[in-house]
Amino acid sequence: MPVNKPHLEFHRLDMTSGWEIPEGYPEGIQQKILAGALDETAKRGSRTRLLRFAPGVYTTAQFVHEYWEEVYLVEGDLTVGNDMHGDGGENFPPGTYACRPPGAVHGPFKSNRGCLLLEIHYFAE
Repeated sequence: MPVNKPHLEFHRLDMTSGWEIPEGYPEGIQQKILAGALDETAKRGSRTRLLRFAPGVYTTAQFVHEYWEEVYLVEGDLTVGNDMHGDGGENFPPGTYACRPPGAVHGPFKSNRGCLLLEIHYFAE
């Protein structure tokens, strides 16, 4: 897998700027790209990002994509498998992790109190 990320030594992240709503996500969910880029059309690249949910925000449909995804819940709570009204699903605390291969169906997602996720996405050769 070619890696398209720069050499970055330890540095403090500016958590007040650089956030954007990812395409197709509802308002209240934002990403901050830390390194790299993912080209879903050409199916190449890798990225590391932070993803945060505001309290009470939820998605309404399952996700499936063609890249690997690793997710670590840094803080807050995350519910997986809620319905289109944000009800139900299984709740997870900080310190939980998921690794999903391409084509894995997952979600929808909700956070009651808000959460911060560290995500790594990449295409394998």
